[in-house]
Amino acid sequence: MTIPTSTLAAVLTEHGAPLEMQELPLPEAVEPGAALVRITCTTLCGTDIEIWAGKMSFPGMLPLVLGHEMVGEVVAVGEGAVDALGEPIAVGDRIGWSESVCGRCFGCTVLRQPVACSRRGYGFLQRSDVPPYATAGLSEFAYVTPGAQKLRLPAEVKDTWASAAGCAAKTVLRAFDRAGGVRPGSRVVVQGSGALGLFATAVASISGAGTVITVGAPPSRLALAERFGADRTVDIAGGSEATIARVLELTDGQGADLVLDFAGAPSIGPEAIGMAAQRGTVVIVGSTGPAGDPFPLSGIMRKELAVVGSLNGDVSDYYRSIEFFRSFADRFPWDELFSEPCGLEEASEKIARMHELGEVKAVIDPRLTRR
Repeated sequence: MTIPTSTLAAVLTEHGAPLEMQELPLPEAVEPGAALVRITCTTLCGTDIEIWAGKMSFPGMLPLVLGHEMVGEVVAVGEGAVDALGEPIAVGDRIGWSESVCGRCFGCTVLRQPVACSRRGYGFLQRSDVPPYATAGLSEFAYVTPGAQKLRLPAEVKDTWASAAGCAAKTVLRAFDRAGGVRPGSRVVVQGSGALGLFATAVASISGAGTVITVGAPPSRLALAERFGADRTVDIAGGSEATIARVLELTDGQGADLVLDFAGAPSIGPEAIGMAAQRGTVVIVGSTGPAGDPFPLSGIMRKELAVVGSLNGDVSDYYRSIEFFRSFADRFPWDELFSEPCGLEEASEKIARMHELGEVKAVIDPRLTRR
């Protein structure tokens, strides 16, 4: 195909407003290590919804193209471009990609943690009015920068699964790794019944937990959690005290050995401490917004809890999430997490639906866009 010089994209110009369909320029040349990709699938993430709503914002970030879970076909490639495993990338390859890292800062070289890179770059935080313009998923074409962590994708992992692996799945797998895994037969509470919470429910079940309890809302999501391995569910509609009491009842008064936050609501902290068992572990993953409700540190001390933070994930978590879907393709009904694909012009409606908890993960296929 002829290398495009521009791309149609759905651009966020104002928080909370419909996205604008705009024709954006693409770089005139693909620099060494970079690639130009035709997007075949983008799955919307909770972070996209929070940015759209203005819950995650900073001065000067708009306009931008949302979407950081995506898969595409390489249409042009710069000299020396390789994937994260050192394999050359060629035109026609199906790839996904993670955040860009510099490889030179303290986080990269001393901590050896890409998530700690001081220059870590997300494609969806690239302004759409300055080069390279389009680096995110709600676009027909995306420019994949040299520092982006690229993966060539196995054919047996569906586009939707591979796309979700780029953030949701890798975030969940990293959280379990940070927690030290799941002890066989243990009690696990998953706070949140969104895409991450549902995936975490499945991971806990596969990992050998004795009891998996998913805490969230609405009832339709909790019913879906049962299809993804939840032994019990707890509706948060009754408030924090009732939620904690119900979890304790379901665990014979002992509480959960592992509590994972994938919800981020203000009440998450006090509830997690209240639900946790003596010498349990609490992992904070979803609390990206403002400070939550206060709770006494003595609760952590009294129970001798381990409290661990887990931030997103890096390319190793991304690779493992792809392998997870390949290994457990038939274990759970993964396709039930995803909506029917639609074009870019319907992205605003899908974002609003997710904001209202009407969909778990919307799927955008720019190839379906009506021009």
